[in-house]
Amino acid sequence: MRHSSLFWGLLASAILSSSSSGVLAQRRPSKRNHDTHDYYVVEHKPDGGAPLQEISNQLGVELVERVGELDDVWLVRAPKPTLQGRGEEEQVDRVLQTYQNLRALARRQAESSTLDARSEGTGYEQATRLVSSISHLEKQVLKELEKRAPPPIRPPPGPTEVMDKYKIEDPFFIMQWHLANGDYPEHMMNVTPVWDMGYTGKGVITSILDDGLDYTSEDLKDNFDPDNSYDFNDHEALPYPKRVRDHHGTRCAGQIAAGKNKACGVGIAYESKVAGVRILSGRITTVDEAAAINYGFQNVSIYSCSWGPRDDGTKMQTPPYIVRKAVLNGINKGRGGKGSIFVFASGNGAHKGDQCNFDGYTNSIYSVTVGAVDFRGQHPKYSEACAANMVVAYSSGSGQHIVTTDRGKDECALVHGGTSAAAPNVAGVFALALQARPDLTWRDIQYLCVETARQINPKDRDWERTATGRYYSYKYGYGVLDASLYVQRALTWKLVKPQAWLETPTIQLDGGTLDAEDEWEGGTPIGKEGVKSKMTITKKMMQDANLESLEHVTIKVWIDHTRRGDVEVAIVSPNGIRSVLAGARERDDSMSGFPGWTFMSVKHWGEDPVGDWTIHVTDQQSEVEEGAFLGWNMILWGTTVDPSKAKFYEMDPNEKLLPPNRSGTITPQRPELPGSHTENPKPTGAGHAIEGKPTAELPHDSTSPDKTLGDANAGKKPENKGWIGGLKDKAAKQTWLAGIIGVLVLANIAGAIYFCCWKKGCGDGEKYNALPGEENVPMSSINGGQYDQDGERTALVGGGDEEEDGVDTRPAARAQQTGPHPQARSTGGLGFHSGFLDDDDPMTAASPRYKDGSVVQSAVGELIPTGDAPAAAAMSSSSGPQPSVQQQPRNLVESSEEEEDDEDDDDEDDEDEDEDDEESSEEDSGSQQPLQQNQVRRPGEVDSSASLI
Repeated sequence: MRHSSLFWGLLASAILSSSSSGVLAQRRPSKRNHDTHDYYVVEHKPDGGAPLQEISNQLGVELVERVGELDDVWLVRAPKPTLQGRGEEEQVDRVLQTYQNLRALARRQAESSTLDARSEGTGYEQATRLVSSISHLEKQVLKELEKRAPPPIRPPPGPTEVMDKYKIEDPFFIMQWHLANGDYPEHMMNVTPVWDMGYTGKGVITSILDDGLDYTSEDLKDNFDPDNSYDFNDHEALPYPKRVRDHHGTRCAGQIAAGKNKACGVGIAYESKVAGVRILSGRITTVDEAAAINYGFQNVSIYSCSWGPRDDGTKMQTPPYIVRKAVLNGINKGRGGKGSIFVFASGNGAHKGDQCNFDGYTNSIYSVTVGAVDFRGQHPKYSEACAANMVVAYSSGSGQHIVTTDRGKDECALVHGGTSAAAPNVAGVFALALQARPDLTWRDIQYLCVETARQINPKDRDWERTATGRYYSYKYGYGVLDASLYVQRALTWKLVKPQAWLETPTIQLDGGTLDAEDEWEGGTPIGKEGVKSKMTITKKMMQDANLESLEHVTIKVWIDHTRRGDVEVAIVSPNGIRSVLAGARERDDSMSGFPGWTFMSVKHWGEDPVGDWTIHVTDQQSEVEEGAFLGWNMILWGTTVDPSKAKFYEMDPNEKLLPPNRSGTITPQRPELPGSHTENPKPTGAGHAIEGKPTAELPHDSTSPDKTLGDANAGKKPENKGWIGGLKDKAAKQTWLAGIIGVLVLANIAGAIYFCCWKKGCGDGEKYNALPGEENVPMSSINGGQYDQDGERTALVGGGDEEEDGVDTRPAARAQQTGPHPQARSTGGLGFHSGFLDDDDPMTAASPRYKDGSVVQSAVGELIPTGDAPAAAAMSSSSGPQPSVQQQPRNLVESSEEEEDDEDDDDEDDEDEDEDDEESSEEDSGSQQPLQQNQVRRPGEVDSSASLI
């Protein structure tokens, strides 16, 4: 027995020695054979009195090895019973049974107090010693562990699955990829999870400010709200679309509230209500535009606006004072004080160099500005980029369009698109959210956009990390709106505190002024290095303004320049975050400059604003163009520190004046002329980017600093570096003298032509009657544009505070600002048209980069044609989701217009106007209209009289 004990002790010691002998010889586990042996784990207590060998002998097992790195834990084994010996009594494990017997003996030993029990022998004592030396005994059973692999991703339901689940019988639903994208399931509005939650927009009203709404449509008649609808063009109770091309508003309404039936598609909020306010089908006064913006504003929650100034890259237009005041009134008083929600399409002019910060509707802090992405998540070349873009939504591009309701009882539009279609998609999501949380204010709606927007195309170099850690893009805003993320977050959202703002004093550079007669005076000339000016925000200023956190930033500038399209403006925050406010615009030849123009940026949302803000104004350093920076100020908008001190913002009707009526001014030290200091090189190629960070040493209040956007070599002619896609290099410069002479000659000729057109109406008879002063406003009563034979205007023209459609006749600004500026031309009309944001042939080009600090050029590529794409082309040549053969709509009425890419955008605009001239006005409001372009009749319905329009 002693020899056996010695053997087991030596074996255990050898195993222990082996396991503790350094890292050079890692002990490997013994191979297991579960077919021949049963395995057990024993935890040994050495102080229990029984050695490991004795335990093994009594249990009938052999020692295998120590268990891993656990002290005193051993693996043992015993041979499996032979088949011949396996009777019913053998169903009990012999090793475990032996252990249970030992435990029973030990209990009897402990419970017995008689001498007879104690004298029964050492069997009880041994059992007690063995049990005291075993902490744990467990038979090993083979089992399979589950891998903690990522759960299988269930793809979103395809169109057919959605139709089955929600009992949708509409045969066109399978073409509505923005609701169920079978080809690219990650790229859709993601509304079906919200429908699953029971939210369909019930109880929420959206007003479509547009060219009318066909309330006789099978898709819209049950969801039409007549009480909050009106026709401001003809001043009638109901906004029926009377004119041939009055289909835009009906299409947008269908995206939001088309019913779940057998007609034409399903709306995002298919149980919500839509009102129609008709304003885009003729002349309208400023008063009517203001009234339309507030029409029904206690009942209407959302105003969907897919219109604005003409997107040709030449306009800079803002709503007039009375319209801005109406917007502010809706914000302060609409929805019982929660605020009207204004959704604006960003614009379709990116391929023409246009930018949404030149549009006073889209760069308002009160607007949710919406850009577009296509069904593959790509940025379409038409969607305008700027620092005012908040989110994007899905729309046309890459050969796919938005399928929605069209004018007529049961008509369908197969080629709706552009940012016109992106904005109603967002409005539909807002309707779902307001059903879930009707108490959300207009600012909560915007906060939820910033918080929940989903980053798209993360490798796009346009994305930049902001001071809060979020990513922002001039093209995509904070990302694509996801209905499910938005509504789920809305359910738990804590309402924000009331709004506060900090309005800074106005900095005047070198005595810069602009008076009520539009005369400029003073200002710092824009040299090769541009002009920088610094403004400091302190904590005390924040406290005095009751401002706690930052949301929007608005920057007002006064810049006089002989060619506005050459000017670039950027601002850098104290945290080094740079917002490009204006990029160069190739088509913008206006000489009116920036007379108190307000830019807006949402890029600094949530940032700490305390510190130095630096604005940088540059131009293209043309030999024939020149300008001066006269002044600027800022308003920082955000939340209140003390809600009890909140107040309403009051608008200044004379915001163009420099110095402003109600703002203090700062006169900085006069800057020195640029010296011979080292210059940073100016980017010349499309692939170069300038980092969006301030210089290490910020200059004093106003300087001509080291160049960050300027030319590296004075001898080289600088290039146009516009940061919006489609900008081209400017033509070779003439000499200064020849250029000035040429400009003056052209200005005189253009002025004569303009005067002749103004006087004679350019073929429109005596239908152009200009209104003076502030009545020259967007969508005003000014006649202009094109008219049909009945006098109805097809290209709606109004006035603007800053710009007109005619030729600028103001003399050029002077490089040496030594005297009064020449009298500026009077402001004139703005161009609107009913198809303003229709995207008829959206093409997704290789998108340019709008990187902070970089001004990138890229090929313009093919231009977007004005005619609607044929329905047959959308049905046959598109690569996106299509109906099955059984569900394919019959009797498609194709457009007679061909999709074609015009090489000349100006000719394209002229063709638009010519089309407007040729519109038929014979139709009556009560008559049944024929099928319009790009419409289809319901499957199964035959119309032998249908013809191509």
